Amino acid sequence: MKMNNKNILLLLSLSASFFIQSSYAASYSERLVNAAIERTFHKVRYDGSYHRIGFPYGDVPQNIGVCTDVIIRAYRKLGIDLQERVNDDMKHRFFEYPSFRKWGMLHTDPNIDHRRVPNLRAFFAKNAINFPISYNANDYRPGDIVTWDVTPSLPHIGIVTNILSPDNKRPLIAHNIGKGPQLEDMLFKLKITGHYRYLPS
Repeated sequence: MKMNNKNILLLLSLSASFFIQSSYAASYSERLVNAAIERTFHKVRYDGSYHRIGFPYGDVPQNIGVCTDVIIRAYRKLGIDLQERVNDDMKHRFFEYPSFRKWGMLHTDPNIDHRRVPNLRAFFAKNAINFPISYNANDYRPGDIVTWDVTPSLPHIGIVTNILSPDNKRPLIAHNIGKGPQLEDMLFKLKITGHYRYLPS
């Protein structure tokens, strides 16, 4: 390609755009990881019971929560309300979510929809970058969302952090699997069902 002034300007523009997007992604991921790690300093009793909450930015009492609440509360530190985003997506594509076939629901419920792992999986599958399931630690980046099956009927979700396990091979996961939000070396301890990167504009 002949490098005339027009082509040079185009390349500079593309390079600037790539730099801005890359910087944004790095900054966004770092902030999400920091928010997830910060959650591990909160004392939270594992409780997934149904609560009527506000909308948008509704939340259950701060002293209770489940695995999905770690994700929801971390994203809210960045100004991203998954309650509102999941609800909006479900209104347009309700039967693409498992709410009807799994729980017999006929309409959205902003009190609980976003707090269910299968619904978050459906949301991320349509709105995030999806990665193949891998058991190579290098394929997981800080800020990535991972879902697992504890049992076939008990799904789980967590956030990949930038803190490595003592052997420096696996990133620790910020999650709540029953003992409150904590950092654990558990990336490959359960069956992985999804790997997502959600960096919304």
